[in-house]
Amino acid sequence: MVLNSHSEPENADMSHPFNYGAASVLARIRSSVQERFHDGAHELAFQAFGTRCRVTFAAPAKRAPELKLLVMEWVADFEAKYSRFLPNSLISRINTAAGREPVTLDFETEQMFALCDQMHFITQDVFDPTALPLLELWNWKTEPPVIPTEEQVTSAMNLVGWRKVQRTPGRIFLPHAGMGLDLGGMGKEFAVDRVAQLLHASGATSVLVDFGADVRAIGLPPDGRPAWHIGLDDPRQPGRCWCGLGLREGAVATSGDYVRRFVANGRRYGHILDVRTGCPVDNGCQAVSVLAPSCTMAGMLSTAVFVLGPDAGMRLLEAQFGAAGAIVTENSTLPSRHFYEHVVS
Repeated sequence: MVLNSHSEPENADMSHPFNYGAASVLARIRSSVQERFHDGAHELAFQAFGTRCRVTFAAPAKRAPELKLLVMEWVADFEAKYSRFLPNSLISRINTAAGREPVTLDFETEQMFALCDQMHFITQDVFDPTALPLLELWNWKTEPPVIPTEEQVTSAMNLVGWRKVQRTPGRIFLPHAGMGLDLGGMGKEFAVDRVAQLLHASGATSVLVDFGADVRAIGLPPDGRPAWHIGLDDPRQPGRCWCGLGLREGAVATSGDYVRRFVANGRRYGHILDVRTGCPVDNGCQAVSVLAPSCTMAGMLSTAVFVLGPDAGMRLLEAQFGAAGAIVTENSTLPSRHFYEHVVS
């Protein structure tokens, strides 16, 4: 199944029926902006989605300001609309209405949820946008960290399940109070794809979009190199690369729990949860990197493979056309069949 449902009909109404507070998000993004021109490319860096974002593209100098503003406005609009951390977002409104009433959706959001359907199916139910009750229970930022009881985990799991969500044309309803959506497993990656496509459609060439190490490339680097060089962080020695990839067209995404984690009673707990158990993943995986045609697919696969573990995860990865990747465990590095075709020194 191909995850490329990012396009809209030419006459689709993309206006938003509510004010999601995009102006304040845009102001925050603009306050963090850094810009430069280097090796024939315009570079724009800013903070969004809770991470560092970087956009590189080639375009005539007179068009660069317009394209940079286009990127920032689109990102601000997307974050304001889909972040569960913002009280006026559409996702927050859907979550607040859980157990009470359905919420009206626009075309773009219906497409997002249709994509969630595909991802839920492909990943054998591992990808589940309704995991919010578990994410709130296993809060890795809490000081001191708190390990939930089995009863709390069971209670939260009763509120999780994408199949429980009731969707009709133009509407969505979470049937039980306490249910909640979180698009953390695909939202940022979807945004990477859309920003890259937006720049390319607007006349930019040699586009590279990197949001928190989720990367999409369109075209080759403007400095004449045969590929974009993407380094993969070493989970055993964070801050150092264990491998370099040559990316010509397509995307790379990495999932790992070696940074966002906590230790309690001598045991390590990562931030990636397995909705099948209600607990953090504990299968020996430290990081999974995936190359795929889109960042949405790469991100979905990297997280799903991480959760499934080396054996089932590699079977899932090998079954996806156009995808390649590597699983880094505590003791070894396991590449897919075509992974080393993309490795550069």
